[in-house]
Amino acid sequence: MIADERLQRIIDIILSSFLPMLKAGVAFTVPLTLISFVLGLILALLTAMARISGIKVLDAVARFYVWIIRGTPLLVQLFIIFYGLPSIGITIGPLPSAIIGFTISVGAYNSEVIRAAILSIPKGQWEAAYSIGMSYRQALRRIVLPQATRVSIPPLSNSFISLVKDTSLAATITVTEMFRVAQQITATTYEPLVLYCEAAFIYLMFSTVLSYAQGRMEKRLDRYVAS
Repeated sequence: MIADERLQRIIDIILSSFLPMLKAGVAFTVPLTLISFVLGLILALLTAMARISGIKVLDAVARFYVWIIRGTPLLVQLFIIFYGLPSIGITIGPLPSAIIGFTISVGAYNSEVIRAAILSIPKGQWEAAYSIGMSYRQALRRIVLPQATRVSIPPLSNSFISLVKDTSLAATITVTEMFRVAQQITATTYEPLVLYCEAAFIYLMFSTVLSYAQGRMEKRLDRYVAS
């Protein structure tokens, strides 16, 4: 009898908590991921261009940025932005802090992906562009970047999926995203195993959908290249 009551309680908790966590995922986790990834890609592109610009100052600044961000934990970076900066008079809200933290992380890691993709394009492509009168910017925009985009999409897609899961770290700076909601419900129900497994399942749902979309995108690109 006690076992039946326990099972029924767990079922009730799962059913009652699923929608609040899913809503938090749609309202916070997904927008946080999209905004951070788009801004991070812009930063990554600028960083990659600085690395290959041939200008020593820009290259040094870009290298230093990538070195710092890739060499320190993302969680520590979030804590510095949200908890550390107020000590020097800079106060940033939880959501903007999370966006800034994830953006600079995405920018650092994906800059290497973009840089490698650009460098993978044969020099003959550049030379052919120059031979028909294109400038460096025109060759980059019309010839090199479109080809580099196809090369970089698989690793960038993996980075995007990873970012979806990394947004759970925003709970540590009080952003009420999906994992934060799971923590709040756990504090009142005292069922951490059930609720954290449920949160993991929802993250898995999001990641599965994105992985499927990634596969479809890669097939489209392969078909386009083959033709």
